[in-house]
Amino acid sequence: MGCGYLGQVLMRHCMEMGWRVSALTRNLDTARFLRDQGVSKVVEAGLAGKSWHDQLDPSQDFVVNCVGAASPTLDGYMESYVRGQESVREWLAGGKAGALLFTSSISVYPQGDGSLVDETASTENASERAQLLLEAEEKCLSSSPDVSRSFVLRLAGIYGPGRHLLVEKLKRGESFGGNSGRTLNLIHVEDAARAIVFSLNSGKEIKGGIYNVSDGSHFSRGEIVSWLADKLGLQETGFEEDDPPNSPDRKVSIERIKTELKWTPLYNSFVKGYESILS
Repeated sequence: MGCGYLGQVLMRHCMEMGWRVSALTRNLDTARFLRDQGVSKVVEAGLAGKSWHDQLDPSQDFVVNCVGAASPTLDGYMESYVRGQESVREWLAGGKAGALLFTSSISVYPQGDGSLVDETASTENASERAQLLLEAEEKCLSSSPDVSRSFVLRLAGIYGPGRHLLVEKLKRGESFGGNSGRTLNLIHVEDAARAIVFSLNSGKEIKGGIYNVSDGSHFSRGEIVSWLADKLGLQETGFEEDDPPNSPDRKVSIERIKTELKWTPLYNSFVKGYESILS
């Protein structure tokens, strides 16, 4: 469900393992691309609607909802995440899924003191958009006889080939909004896709739940931009240092997914990830 930047990488991983893949996307160009790649079944529809319910068999080994927000507004989040997850659960009724997985975000952690946060950290005072993500998470995790296991992966900021916004801003000579000292938690797109596969393929003793997914390193935005500027031979453009008080600033722990699912990131810092991109 949702075959954008992450979904297309996940699709490739699954097909390389010999899995039969079905896909739902609201983007017509993406649908054509998926068919060209040999995806078994491609349905063009918005996740929150019901027109697709009779076009996809709800009895699947794995169901992954990695849809992106229709827009960055509250309405966009409500449509894609909350109503989308409601539609998925309604579709699953009467079928049988081995696992349901929803890709959420570490934005649900509102901590602004630079502390280390794990999956038990408080999500009180999360932003309005983050609250909608939490609502979608709950709908994914709520017990259902139609789903054997449910997973929520809270992803850090995704980057990789074709998505390296920091590099593009440096090349354009633009300054960066926000504070340079704030921690930037990142995950390479290949590692994000691998974390999904590790979750789905985990042993039956793993009952599901919430897992943080990042590269596990805790560098500041300023450190990352400074390294990139030096690597590219560009002048640093600086930061506005204009973050409001109590803006999110936390270091995300990935000990749970490493311990329980035995997943570790291949790109365990921005240095390794960006070197592969820039090369």
